[in-house]
Formats: sequence, C-alpha cells, structure tokens
Amino acid sequence: MDKETIKSIRLHYNMTQRDFANAINCSYSLIALVELGKRRVTLKLEKKVKDTFNLTDDQISYITFLIEEFGKGMTPFI
Repeated sequence: MDKETIKSIRLHYNMTQRDFANAINCSYSLIALVELGKRRVTLKLEKKVKDTFNLTDDQISYITFLIEEFGKGMTPFI
C-alpha cells in the first residue's frame, strides 16, 4: 500500500484527512504526512486501513492497479 492508495480509499469514502485518521484511530498528521510522501505506509497503518474498511489484499491490489492505469492516462479494461 502506498500514499496514492491511502488517498484513493479516503476520497472514495468522501472523508477528510482528519475524518479518515479518526476512523482508523491514528493521528491526522500521520495521514497528512503519508499523503505528502513524507512518511511511508507501515504494516501497522496498512492493517488499520484494511480492518476499518474491510479490504482484502486483492482489493488493495486492484485499487493500486487502477491508480497505475489512470496515471498512464489509460482507462482500465475492467
């Protein structure tokens, strides 16, 4: 999981960084720093996100795939 995945999940749920941090029980500053690329997504943070939003590894992989495809300027086939 990377900063773009965190941000995409947060935006999907229409949450502010503060709301997202409260939902996963971490500090707002951590989420802000992760999204800025100044802190990395730790396994602990990844687990909190997965548990809070009931996401599987496959779902995270798919989100990452979509981010990469849209980043290339291509629409995914799926």
